[in-house]
Amino acid sequence: MVSERSAVQPGAEVLVASNRGPVSYVRTAGGELTARRGGGGLVAGLSAIGPETDAVWVCAALGDGDREAVRRTGGLLDTADTGGQRVRMLDIPADVHAAAYNGVANSVLWFVHHMLYQTPLEPVFDADFRGQWAAYEAYNAAFAGALADSASPGAAVLVQDYHLALVPGMLREVRPDVRIAHFSHTPWAPPEYFAMLPDDIQRQLVLGILGADRANFLTQRWARAFAACCERALGPDCTAHWPRHEAPSVVAVPPDHTARRTRIGVHGLGADAEFLRERSRRPDVEERMAALREQIGGTGRKTVVRVDRTELSKNIVRGLLAFRRLLADRPEWHERVVHLAFAYPSRQDLPVYRDYTAQVGRLTEEINAEYGTAAWQPVLLHVEDDFARSLAAYRLADVALVNPIRDGMNLVAKEVPVVSDAGCALVLSREAGAWEELGADALTVNPYDVGQTAEALHTALTMPADERAARTARLAAAATALPPARWFLEQLRALGE
Repeated sequence: MVSERSAVQPGAEVLVASNRGPVSYVRTAGGELTARRGGGGLVAGLSAIGPETDAVWVCAALGDGDREAVRRTGGLLDTADTGGQRVRMLDIPADVHAAAYNGVANSVLWFVHHMLYQTPLEPVFDADFRGQWAAYEAYNAAFAGALADSASPGAAVLVQDYHLALVPGMLREVRPDVRIAHFSHTPWAPPEYFAMLPDDIQRQLVLGILGADRANFLTQRWARAFAACCERALGPDCTAHWPRHEAPSVVAVPPDHTARRTRIGVHGLGADAEFLRERSRRPDVEERMAALREQIGGTGRKTVVRVDRTELSKNIVRGLLAFRRLLADRPEWHERVVHLAFAYPSRQDLPVYRDYTAQVGRLTEEINAEYGTAAWQPVLLHVEDDFARSLAAYRLADVALVNPIRDGMNLVAKEVPVVSDAGCALVLSREAGAWEELGADALTVNPYDVGQTAEALHTALTMPADERAARTARLAAAATALPPARWFLEQLRALGE
């Protein structure tokens, strides 16, 4: 429960900035605020640096409960709520946050980097967009101001993702003493696609990130795309250097004529094997496994598993079309395979996401109506987010289907081989960031090619057990090469070099 006292002091040596923080608040029926702690790579990473480091996490209030918590505490959250982490939560006006988050970050920058636009109709950069962009600037300025106030001399500041692309440049102007890194958790658009953005906004975005000492990415591919966008957007004022034996860098000369050199880093976030293996053996997961086995039915039926949010880039609809094609082309799989499709609704405040989620449901019903029997439901669709059930599906999977249109990394592709009980064949899109590390032992597919994906599913389902086990072992080793804590510390060390 939120107290009225503050637990965070200014002058931090390490700061993390992200839109979403490690804790959120909900109001109970009795009017009290209850803290809910999150997980993920950043939470594990920040914890790994140890309590002796005065680290602060700066994040935004995302709902009414968060804003009430900020009002009661002044924004410096009680460490009893945050698991000991020092958190500063910013109460940015709700309308500014909505315009920055939904209007720009999720409806423009996400679409650009994942190449999701239907270009005959969108995007349209008009006066409404310019108003939303002004909110995005204000949102980034609020973070830059909070970081400037909270950082000790020479502090390390790690700024996260496309929501905060302008922060490094803004922070550099007021605190030239601090060391800044920006990490992009998404793909980075190729220059031809990035060029859809208005010219001045292209420049703002790349100069914002180039305000950092290090610009970090999940893969070499996304890092090179960023460098190419810098050169295209800034023209002769920017040069990318990619020497063979040195850290690559981008040198830019912004309007103040002070040359900046930004080092480029690649840090491929891995799965947390220790946590996943322990968590997947708890009783609640065993219960979910029993329930799923009953739903699958039959003796010896194989499973094709996917676990995703109903995010447009995840390509769930084409995955279902590929499974339907498998059943049409390979009738020997009738009654012998079940597709466990966990599609958790995402961004339902945006109409295009609501429509996509509904399409996933309709297609599932069509497949089950066309091929299902009294004793066999080909597709089992679950839309309620349940981590224990997802882990149960990982353990049961004979085949994991990960076919995004584009994905910064895709941790599901890395998690399934770690948790799988009997070994799992991985059908993986070449457009997932994870493909750079896992492609050698996965079955690679073009995410747009439904026929090829259906054939890959057949190959995966018929893969000999010994080959499947050997591939799974190699996939798991590659997937866990840089677990979250090491991923975070590696970036922190690189920033100090």
